[in-house]
Amino acid sequence: MTLKERRSSRRFLMRLPLTVRWTDESVVGEAATESREVSSRGLFFRLPMGLKCGAPVEIVMTLPHELTQAGPVRVRCLGRVLRSNSDDAGEVGVAAAIERYEFMRNGESAA
Repeated sequence: MTLKERRSSRRFLMRLPLTVRWTDESVVGEAATESREVSSRGLFFRLPMGLKCGAPVEIVMTLPHELTQAGPVRVRCLGRVLRSNSDDAGEVGVAAAIERYEFMRNGESAA
């Protein structure tokens, strides 16, 4: 029996610097990390703690010149946590769906 692939968009193994912000009940958190996998619909990255499924996340990433051919481009992605799983090293892998995104102007802060 083979498992059916549920992903509808191609994933790329890509390490991009990320700033991830989340809200979990009344707690707001932020962490600097990097992507492991990126697709047009979502990202996979690691955090020092787990997040609840459905928790809102804001992810700011910088796409390098090699991808954009227009210099580094900052992108703000808003989405939701799909799942998070702990590994043996104590880190948590987080899969997040991108619901919308916007390109940031030079000098625009992520706040």
